[in-house]
Amino acid sequence: MTIQYERPVSHAAHWARRMALFSCLLFIAAVLSHRFGPLTTPHFLVLAGFAAVMAGLAVLLAAVGLARLWHVGARGGKAALTALLFSLLPLGVAGASAYAYFYKPALYDVTTDTVAAPPWLSEPSAEQDWLPRVGIVTARDRTVQLEAYPGLSGRRYDGALDRVYQGVRKVATAYGITITAENGLDNILADLEDLVVDPNKASASEEPLGDVPIPEARPLETPVIPRIGGPGDVLLQGEWRSPLFGFRFDVVIRLREEAETTLVDMRAASRYGPHDLGIGAELVEGYLKALDAELLGIAGD
Repeated sequence: MTIQYERPVSHAAHWARRMALFSCLLFIAAVLSHRFGPLTTPHFLVLAGFAAVMAGLAVLLAAVGLARLWHVGARGGKAALTALLFSLLPLGVAGASAYAYFYKPALYDVTTDTVAAPPWLSEPSAEQDWLPRVGIVTARDRTVQLEAYPGLSGRRYDGALDRVYQGVRKVATAYGITITAENGLDNILADLEDLVVDPNKASASEEPLGDVPIPEARPLETPVIPRIGGPGDVLLQGEWRSPLFGFRFDVVIRLREEAETTLVDMRAASRYGPHDLGIGAELVEGYLKALDAELLGIAGD
C-alpha cells in the first residue's frame, strides 16, 4: 500500500500576499492622488500610514509562512516572498520618512537670512486638520536652523537688478516654482530707464560744473535695524511641489541692490505640518545652485 504525503498549506503566507498587494496598491493610489489630484497632505499621510501598517502585518504573516515552510514544508513560500516584495515600497518610504523625522530638525520654515527673513507678500494659510503647528517662527527656530544647515546662505551677484531678476524667473520656471505674486518691479524699470541716454542731458553734462561743494563728515548714527522688505527690494512669491510625492511648499525670493551688486535671499515653508523632513533646505540649496549656474560669471563672494 502506497502512502502519498500531502504537504500542508500555509494560509498565513497567502493572506500575507493579499495584504501586501492591497497595501502597495493603496500606497501608489494615495501618492498619485496627492501628486496629481486633490488629496491634501494630512489625508495622504493617513492613507500612507495605513498602507505601511498593512504592509507590516503582511511581513509578519509572511514570516510565519516561511517558518512553516522551514519546519513542516508547508506550501506558500512563493506567496511569502511575493508579499515581502510588495511590502518594500510602503515600508521603505515609511522608514525613510521616520528617519528624516527623528534625525532632521523639527522645522517647517527655512531661510537664507535668519536675521531678517524675506516677508510674505500673501501669508500662506492651509487647513492643517490633525497636523497642528505653531504659526509663528521664533528666534529659537532660526538658531536651530543655523546649527543644522550652516551652509544655507544667500547669494551676491556682480550684476544689475534686472539681469539677476531675469535669471531668477528663468530658474524658477525650470525648477518648477510657480510665481503667484510680485512686488517692487518698479525698481527694475527704474534701472532700465537709467540706461537710456538723453542727448540733451548728455550735452548739458559737458558744460563746466563750477564749484562743487565738499561733502562734510556725517555724524555717527545708531545701529541700523536689518531691513526685511525695503522700498528698493524686489519680492517674488510662488508655490512648489516636490517632484515625487507632491509635498507643497510656499516660496519667497528677495532681490536687493547693494553697492553695485544684487543680493538674493530665499525662504521656503512647508504648507502642512510642523516638520518638513529637510525638504525645505534641499529646495533652497538646489534652487540657489541652479541660479549660480544660470548667472555663471557674475557671482560674487
